[in-house]
This record gives sequence, structure tokens and C-alpha cells, in this order.
Amino acid sequence: MGSETTPGRKVMVVADPTRESAGALQYALSHVVLENDELILLHVENPSSWRNAFSFLRRSSLSSTSVPNLEGGDVDFLEAMKQVCEVSQPRIRIRKEKVQMEAKLKDKDKANAILVSCNTLGVDLVIIGQRRSLSSALLGIKRSGSSGLKAFDTAEYLIENSKCTCVGVQKKGQNAGYLLNTKTQKNFWLLA
Repeated sequence: MGSETTPGRKVMVVADPTRESAGALQYALSHVVLENDELILLHVENPSSWRNAFSFLRRSSLSSTSVPNLEGGDVDFLEAMKQVCEVSQPRIRIRKEKVQMEAKLKDKDKANAILVSCNTLGVDLVIIGQRRSLSSALLGIKRSGSSGLKAFDTAEYLIENSKCTCVGVQKKGQNAGYLLNTKTQKNFWLLA
């Protein structure tokens, strides 16, 4: 009997130029991906979205010499995220995927585009950064929109509607760990 390698999983991180997305990527690299896994960085492009705000990756746990300089200029944040992955986990396969979204489409359409991509690519696990205050997370309160209705939360929608496991990640401070949400576990603290 020869040694068999177990097939790797396909792990998708929803990539945006936000702190939440960087926290999700850091969680994936430090706690989720293994040597045989493939990491897919998926970005849903919206032509009306704001420019790159990804300079906070320089303050990550990686050494400053290994993280590309993302400050100033028009930097492709998706390529920068890929470089961080290559430095942090050099033995995993990394793929960038982009999905175009029309400017007039809403957040629910973005969530549905992510779900379609998950199904098309055969993803086993989706990781998405989630923005919620600690008090609302503990009390189960969702943000209110201007009309008084609950605001749409892309991460919550993915967690509830994804066929594969979906983890919403909130990084809590530099060394405070992560607050994780899945369909079966809400507000689970993972200390770093």
C-alpha cells in the first residue's frame, strides 16, 4: 500500500478592500487552510464601489518585509491578498476569481453572485468578513436601515443560504481573537 494523499478542500474567502475581509483572510490562513487545500479569493466587482483601503494589511501578524506595500497609488488589492497568502502559506494553491456586478444591483444580488460562484467552483467552505458591533452580536440585534427595516447583511445571508459551510468572521483587536458565526454556531469566540 502506497501512501495516499487526501484530496484538498476548496476554501473560498470573499475578498474586498475592507478590514473585515482582511480579518477573514487572516483567519483562513492561520486556522483553516491545510497543505492540500486550494484557496479561492473571490471578489464581486461593483463599478460604483470606493477605491482601495487595504493598507491595514501591513499591520498584520506577518513581518513588514513580507507584506507588499499597499499604501498609495492604485494597488490591485486582490493581487496583494494573493501575495500575502503566498508568503503565509507557500504550499497551498491560490486562485483569484472576479465576478462582475452591475452598479444598480443590491447587496442581495452580490450575495447571490457569491452563492452561484460557490456552486460553480465546487467550494467546500466559504469564509466572509462580517461587520457587527459586539453589543448587537451578543444581543442578536441587526443594524437598522433608514426605513426602520433590518439592513441586509451579506454574511448572514450566505451563512443561512449556502449549501456548503459558511463562516462569518469578525476579527477582534490585534490579539483578541475572532468571533465566528455559522449556521449552527453563533458568536463563537476563537482566541488567537
